Amino acid sequence: MSETILRTDDGATFMINCLDVEPEKQKELAEVMSEGAEKYIRHRPGCLSVNVLTSNDGKRVLYIAQWRSKADIKATLSDPNVQAVRDRASELAKPDAHAYTVYALHHPDPETPETPETSETPETPVV
Repeated sequence: MSETILRTDDGATFMINCLDVEPEKQKELAEVMSEGAEKYIRHRPGCLSVNVLTSNDGKRVLYIAQWRSKADIKATLSDPNVQAVRDRASELAKPDAHAYTVYALHHPDPETPETPETSETPETPVV
């Protein structure tokens, strides 16, 4: 699990869970999700990667698991250890999980130099 590789043609499915959380519980939630990924998820058949991200405003945790297939996700969700992690996360936050596939990928032109305006992390969402 050293990196997440996105492709439009490999059939991978992503389980993305955006969890709304009180700022004082964000770190605990991220630790629960990360520990669950480390102990249980990454060892499951079909798991390609797991990423846990925290929002800068402290109000969300984004959990992104990449799988070979939807069947692998379904099998994993029936694991009692995984269910216990999901239950604990639901005690801390409001989950909103959905399955996704990659529609398109866009990368910067390697010839375009990085400027201070493009290298800083924005405080507000950019679409």
